[in-house]
Amino acid sequence: MGAFDGLRALVTGGASGIGLATAQLLTAQGAHVAILDLTRASPDGIAVCLRADIGDDASVTAAVSSAVDTLGGLDVLVNNAGIGAQGGIADNPDDEWHRVWDINVVGLVRVTRSALPALRSSAHAAVVNISSIAATAGLPHRALYSATKGAVLSLTRAMAADLLPDGIRVNAVSPGTADTPWVGRLLDRAPDPAAEYAALAARQPNGRLVSAAEVAAAVAYLASPAAGSTTGTNLAVDGGMDGLRLRKEG
Repeated sequence: MGAFDGLRALVTGGASGIGLATAQLLTAQGAHVAILDLTRASPDGIAVCLRADIGDDASVTAAVSSAVDTLGGLDVLVNNAGIGAQGGIADNPDDEWHRVWDINVVGLVRVTRSALPALRSSAHAAVVNISSIAATAGLPHRALYSATKGAVLSLTRAMAADLLPDGIRVNAVSPGTADTPWVGRLLDRAPDPAAEYAALAARQPNGRLVSAAEVAAAVAYLASPAAGSTTGTNLAVDGGMDGLRLRKEG
């Protein structure tokens, strides 16, 4: 028996990275999974792949409705889709602040709002939002991104309070720097990709990047009926970056 046998799940940004790892793990554990993504490509092992732009409410409404109809309902929503941003407080103009905020925060709202009627009909409803270590640790040159992920974390707790009477649990997972295609693209733009990779790995107390599979495992736990008394929490998967303060020897 899989942890998600008979359950229906929707994963945004599910065509690559953490979203794909999550969709594949939920499928392996018995869930019927649909993914929403900008790409039309269908990843291996994912039966229901729907194109949607979470920056557009009509696109979201249509895609979520199609996913719910195809799956025959909805029990789990994983809000993973998002975009990155670099720079300090003065490095991005207003339009970039609005663009990133609209995807990372309002996009999550659009998807959840569209999914709520189906989630309210589920006996095992769970929402997992992907936040970031950037929400809780002051990272250099990540002002805009950190602001949006801090909002996701705060929004998670507000959602958990609002939706508890409906029987919907809401939690967040905050990855550290993860070995994903998005980070790979950042490395490709660095003057010395190998040195930048080493610096990112060294920043995390365990000395390496987080894997997408490790984040997916945390999402799966929080989304599963086994976590039925867990709501309004944030699970850090960051190699100890948020909470540990290791002393350098020598």
